[in-house]
Amino acid sequence: MKLLYKFSAILVFLLVSISCNSDDSGNSYPNPNPTNTTTFKATLNGSNEVPSNSSAATGMATLVFYNDTKTFTLTGTYDAMTPSISHIHGPAMVGINAVPIFDLTVTPTSGYSYGTIGYSGSATLSAAQEMDLKNNLYYVNIHSAGTYAAGEIRGQLIKQ
Repeated sequence: MKLLYKFSAILVFLLVSISCNSDDSGNSYPNPNPTNTTTFKATLNGSNEVPSNSSAATGMATLVFYNDTKTFTLTGTYDAMTPSISHIHGPAMVGINAVPIFDLTVTPTSGYSYGTIGYSGSATLSAAQEMDLKNNLYYVNIHSAGTYAAGEIRGQLIKQ
């Protein structure tokens, strides 16, 4: 009988330990609650630049903001250009330029004029930055060398 009590106590301890383990939630970084997100999308082109340009390049970007952790990820694509750098700029309304806030990673497709941009860093937005983002005051800008060094294509991140 003593053995049964010990076994029961050990079993209860193990079950409590397993059920309380925060790593067992099934969710991964950066957000413990992936359903608590806000999505933003941007359509990038030369006519959105300030001043606008006639570049044939285009692009798309999607930013997912994790409301619980105040972090974000960004994925995007570009076509018909050879980028040098890319950033999220802000705060600025459409038609206004602002300083870069976050550097994005540019990944060209070897031998072609298209590729991807992205951000999966660990930056945590301040309350002011979160408000600016949610008020559509951030934009994605992809620069290229030469004629479009100040920015070839741009798109405002618009809350969906």
